Amino acid sequence: MFSERDLAGDLAAVREAYAPEAIVLDCERDFQTLPPEHRDDLALLTESLSPSDYDADWLPADAPEILSRLASGDFVVGAPGDGAVAWTTQTEPPVVFVKARVEGTPEAFQRFLIAEALVEAGLDLPEQFLGFFRERYRAFDAAVDAGPTAVYQLAAACCDAYRGLHTREEFASWADDYPDLYAAWVDAGERVTGRLDGLPREIARGETSFSDAAELACSAVKHDVEVPAPFGALDTLAYRRHGAGYAVTWAQKVFDADSSDSDAADSAE
Repeated sequence: MFSERDLAGDLAAVREAYAPEAIVLDCERDFQTLPPEHRDDLALLTESLSPSDYDADWLPADAPEILSRLASGDFVVGAPGDGAVAWTTQTEPPVVFVKARVEGTPEAFQRFLIAEALVEAGLDLPEQFLGFFRERYRAFDAAVDAGPTAVYQLAAACCDAYRGLHTREEFASWADDYPDLYAAWVDAGERVTGRLDGLPREIARGETSFSDAAELACSAVKHDVEVPAPFGALDTLAYRRHGAGYAVTWAQKVFDADSSDSDAADSAE
């Protein structure tokens, strides 16, 4: 199921700088919840495994199944919509998983994704959005006028933006020390910029859902590019400082405004 990946060059240097104890594993297949029969495979490569102890009381009654698994004894790494590289500190030492779906990803960007995972694990950032929101997730769910899957998707995007506010400072400093990884970071930012420009119009026309737009905009935060409203409010020092409480307030304001606009439109008719 797993084989350890040898790191060299910039990637080896990044691991030494940010997460020197971490191991990077290639995976034979994709997974989100590691089946019990494969825990032994992972246990052979690590010193200990301790699934996250998220509280089921943090979840609304209609939470998607993946959240129920997070708040159980299951060993969950990654979630629907996550990319080909995931990391966890549910092990000692931390592990970065390069999943089978990475095949076809350009080599330069693949290396950047591994470096990003090492940085996030080393900076002790939230591994899952449920660990980021904790008991505030119910308030976030109540604020968002959408179904449980869309709320989940939006919460994950908010957590992604929060991590990006921390990691982008590191990436921006890599030009001299890790030039190839820095170039991949810059290139990815340039590619996403063109997709951001039309997001507000696409949302207004119903061409893109709010949660899909949030995924794209919040993932762009780590690339230090301009993020359109209303997601630009998540690209701020205030969000970095206040975290989940700020995200809840942001959601309340965004969806209250949407409701007010809708009421105004109905009145005008």
